[in-house]
Amino acid sequence: MTIDPLLEAGWLVASHAIAALAAFALGAVQLASPKGTLPHRTLGYVWVILMLWIAGSSFFIYEIRLWGPFSPIHILSLLTLYGLISGVLEARRKGIREHRKTMFLLYTGALLIAGFFAFMPGRTMHTVLFGI
Repeated sequence: MTIDPLLEAGWLVASHAIAALAAFALGAVQLASPKGTLPHRTLGYVWVILMLWIAGSSFFIYEIRLWGPFSPIHILSLLTLYGLISGVLEARRKGIREHRKTMFLLYTGALLIAGFFAFMPGRTMHTVLFGI
């Protein structure tokens, strides 16, 4: 395991990956901790900011090019942006059931599923983890 490939990929890819790892860890804490508390709300906004950076920065990362500079991951990024807006609005409107569902889907879809693809052979994170 070496972080050299991540550092060589440039600041955008590195910050994208670091934000994704932080959002993954913080999201796990959020899912496991008491809901509706001040720490939950505060950490929730930090998580949303991390996710906004992850989704936004993805539009400038072009490792996989299927449609011009874009790939299916960019569709997931659009869905993530929509989900983040929806999730925050749902919480502010006290639609807790909808908020919980949206945030869980964002965590699993935008972090776990996208993360799975980030660690596929040939991708930067695969090289970081396995060195090949």
